[in-house]
Amino acid sequence: MKIIPVIDLKDGLVVHAHQGQRDNYQPINSQLCQSANIHQVINAFLKLYEFDTFYIADLNAITGQGHHLELLEQVLLDFSDIIFWIDRGYLSSQDNYRLPKNHLPILGSESYQDENISEMEAYGNNFILSLDFSGSVGLGAKMLFTNPRLWPEHIIIMTLEKVGSQNGPAFQKLNDLAWHHPDKRFIAAGGVRDTADLINLKKAGVHHALIASALHSGTINKVDITNIQAKKYPD
Repeated sequence: MKIIPVIDLKDGLVVHAHQGQRDNYQPINSQLCQSANIHQVINAFLKLYEFDTFYIADLNAITGQGHHLELLEQVLLDFSDIIFWIDRGYLSSQDNYRLPKNHLPILGSESYQDENISEMEAYGNNFILSLDFSGSVGLGAKMLFTNPRLWPEHIIIMTLEKVGSQNGPAFQKLNDLAWHHPDKRFIAAGGVRDTADLINLKKAGVHHALIASALHSGTINKVDITNIQAKKYPD
């Protein structure tokens, strides 16, 4: 089980995501980091643990209200030994080449329709698919939910109302997907509260977890992260 810190960017600041209500997201201010500056937030995460992978969502780009491309370029250059998974909304086959190489694009279902998912083919297996859900309803391109042949190796299961909710992950959904598609590596996004959730996700066959709130609040700490990632807990 690998823990990946989440950074949600909106209007130049790192914000606290809550249940997918993006218009209401406020700048982060937590016991981990009192600043909403992305560089300071990344450094706070790295002080907590030497993470080698981060997830960044450019909420302006995802919602079609601008973007943070220049800021993201600078972040990737400043933290060149870290891999960043970056969701910038809809990307055509030509949109991925400006950023430095230490990133993987996340292509989210909510940003695509059946008519343009052919753009994903240009990325081969060099992207992470995010299957975005509102409850049990898949958002965006329907073919992505019904045709596993379109899936790359790594797939995020993003349940928006779980994000920042402290209601626990979508265990049943994740368990079912991991059971039916053992050749894929599933990534839980939304609702992770504590180490018990991480252990249960691991037992369900989930390989990674995207986490923000539990890291900012301290309910998952350095010892927890070390133990989980060192496979101290049995499968």
